[in-house]
Amino acid sequence: MQTTAIPVITIDGPTASGKGTVAHRVADRLGFHYLDSGALYRLTALTALRHGTALSDEHGIAKTAEKLPVRFAGDAMWLANENVTDAIRAEDVGNMASKIAALPTVRHALTGLQLGFRKAPGLVADGRDMGTVIFPQAILKVFLTASVEARAERRYKQLIGKGFAANMEDLLKDLRERDARDSNRAIAPLKPAEGAHILDTSAMTADEAVEQVLKWYAAARKQS
Repeated sequence: MQTTAIPVITIDGPTASGKGTVAHRVADRLGFHYLDSGALYRLTALTALRHGTALSDEHGIAKTAEKLPVRFAGDAMWLANENVTDAIRAEDVGNMASKIAALPTVRHALTGLQLGFRKAPGLVADGRDMGTVIFPQAILKVFLTASVEARAERRYKQLIGKGFAANMEDLLKDLRERDARDSNRAIAPLKPAEGAHILDTSAMTADEAVEQVLKWYAAARKQS
């Protein structure tokens, strides 16, 4: 099967909107591959932090991104032989990831890696520019969002559940800053893709969001 014939569902949205959970469950339901593009930036950030690479060293960070020995196995993310699923969720890693995502050479370095995840029978890709930049011809594009308060509460529960310290006011401030940074960057800003379905999950469960995405996908398949 030609790569272009392999169906892709993109699910974009801001931090802690629930897009990762929804995308992963949709992929499981359809038997598709799954790409957490944000994890690639977090993995790059984690590696840069560990190596002491400064944010100002854009070339060095891009080199790190090009050579990421990353693989996804179920819910786990591996960097070479290390399970870094929890490590990449630390707040300092998330903040660094948001900043390096604005660096053009880093985004370019990760583009090929992301495109390589498109394999039969299909792919569900979540991130911030999956539908606008990486897979603009996706059969279904979703922009998943939620109020900053709902997202902060989800992030708080997620961090506490993983044993990290968390403060609600700090999380609210951090999310607002990340939203502004992601939406206003010059390269691939966070925004709904052309033709994307907007899904506000502020008052929805993950299961309800998954069912809505699957309904949209079924309708898109009938039209294609």
